[in-house]
Amino acid sequence: MTFQPPENVQKILQNLPAKPGVYLHINKDGRIIYVGKAINLRHRVRSYFHKNVDSTKTRRLRRQIADIEIITTDSELEALLLENTLIKKHRPHYNIRLKDDKRYPYIKVHWASHFPKVTVTRRMARDGSRYFGPYTSVWAVHQTLDLLRKIFPYLTCDRTINGKDGRACLYYDIKLCHGPCIGAVNREQYRGMIKQLMDFLNGRSDHIITQLEERMKRAAEMLQFERAAEIRDQLKAVNKVVAKQKVISAANTNQDVIAFAREKGDACVQIFFIRHGKLIGREYFLLEGTEDEPDKEVLQEFITQFYDSAAHIPKEVLLQHEVDEAIIIEQWLKQKRSAKVALRVPQRGQKKELVQMAAANAADTLAALRQQWAADRSKHVTAMSELQRALDLPSPPARIECYDISHTQGAQTVGSMVVFVQGAPRKSDYRRFNVQTVGNDDYGAMKEVLTRRFQRYQDAQAGELHDPSQIDKIRKETAWSLLPDLLIVDGGKGQLTMAVDVLKQFGLEQEVPLAGLAKREEELFVPGKLGPILLPRRSQGLYLVQRVRDEAHRFANAGHRKRRAKVGVASILDSIPGVGPKRRQTLLKHCGSLDDLRRAAAEEIASVPGIPLHVAEAVKAHLA
Repeated sequence: MTFQPPENVQKILQNLPAKPGVYLHINKDGRIIYVGKAINLRHRVRSYFHKNVDSTKTRRLRRQIADIEIITTDSELEALLLENTLIKKHRPHYNIRLKDDKRYPYIKVHWASHFPKVTVTRRMARDGSRYFGPYTSVWAVHQTLDLLRKIFPYLTCDRTINGKDGRACLYYDIKLCHGPCIGAVNREQYRGMIKQLMDFLNGRSDHIITQLEERMKRAAEMLQFERAAEIRDQLKAVNKVVAKQKVISAANTNQDVIAFAREKGDACVQIFFIRHGKLIGREYFLLEGTEDEPDKEVLQEFITQFYDSAAHIPKEVLLQHEVDEAIIIEQWLKQKRSAKVALRVPQRGQKKELVQMAAANAADTLAALRQQWAADRSKHVTAMSELQRALDLPSPPARIECYDISHTQGAQTVGSMVVFVQGAPRKSDYRRFNVQTVGNDDYGAMKEVLTRRFQRYQDAQAGELHDPSQIDKIRKETAWSLLPDLLIVDGGKGQLTMAVDVLKQFGLEQEVPLAGLAKREEELFVPGKLGPILLPRRSQGLYLVQRVRDEAHRFANAGHRKRRAKVGVASILDSIPGVGPKRRQTLLKHCGSLDDLRRAAAEEIASVPGIPLHVAEAVKAHLA
């Protein structure tokens, strides 16, 4: 039977322009389910509705298309850029996309500062800084920086560096800072060290080793044995890193090597980073939405999404397969790099071997990940089954909500709600509550938090029944509109009693299974049962409850610290003559933080709209 698109779609198909551009397939709920680009929109979009299509994925997609939007562009390159932007923004279900496409971490060198710091960030900005990455593991980034700091003792404090401080901090004494604050090194010397750090991150380490060896010899010849020992330790740290950097090719070679492996809908891409002839690192990335897609399409989508936010683009990228739009992608990469970039699929020799090695690593990584996922799923299933039996639940608790309270002597009280689905955290459903009705009363705080949570549930149900125009909004707020299969309150019998009262208030005591967790012995209490329930010490059920509880505790504490910090800043600024709530808000919005405000000159503060010079001087005097 021939597939017939909806009437409005047929009309759109009749009036498509024969121009380059981007098209968006939209389902009946108004959600964008696919974004594509085309040299000729008329031919490309119509191809989805031909009588015979080879792809199962395309057949599924076209059955869901209720509307089509098009955006014409002046060139194929503009279409490529726009497509990539829209995929990252909307994350359509049928597009190939980086899995868990959060912002990956980068090492940031604040090169625009007189005395640059080195930090970790997830956002690149055009602020004169130098970026290295992206990396897939924050832990690995911090481990790298811990080692680098032993070699290049960069600043980590918030002092204003003028070389005139009377005393350095502890880091200077333990050789983790060169002490520019006390004038132990000047600006040029410090920036020279940071330049070496950036060279090191770029794979240029030979000259650094040579310089360190020469300095060590000079120190020894001048009988400065303590200084020579410090440099010797730096050399050991450098050689420890360099030993992991395999020499691959000529010293001037800068390449990325990209290959991937696929299995049952999962795809893993491996990238080798070769800088100055050395393999300085490798990362893997997971893709989703790759079902029924040809290898060249998977590779092309990864290249455009990865290099859109990469800190460095090499002059050569070695690929496992040809890609259809190689010329357009090379043109785009050339614009980003401000120099020529070549995409190549090597057929023989060392480059071919590198691609094969990357492909083998991708296959090994994917196999290990799939094994880990299977083990995790098995543990999660076991944990939920154990909780079902122990707590006499009607079904395994697929959705668990846990609540905790954090405060300091009743001040800035924050309640947390964390959600685990199928044994794994669903952070998009986490919520915090700034408690407003009680002070130093954990039970009252828990009552307010649970009341607000289930009032939201009740409102969502009422909205879905009585206000059809709000259905889409309600569906997005799944954190409120779904009931948990198990609700855990951290605090034992007292908090459990409070939770029972709230559920009765909303008529949900029969619908929401409830448990209270006592911290001391990790006992579980349930309504209607006098004694505690003790899960076996090494059971997966107990491990799951502990993870959920610890996450609720962490999330509540983080919210409380954030709220307490804001109140602290507010109280400091409010005590300054001439600064009220409005000016306080203006100052913080302009300067960003109290530390930045403290570092700013009075003239800079006075340049903020609404802040006269005498108030700016009062701010400086108060914060000095």
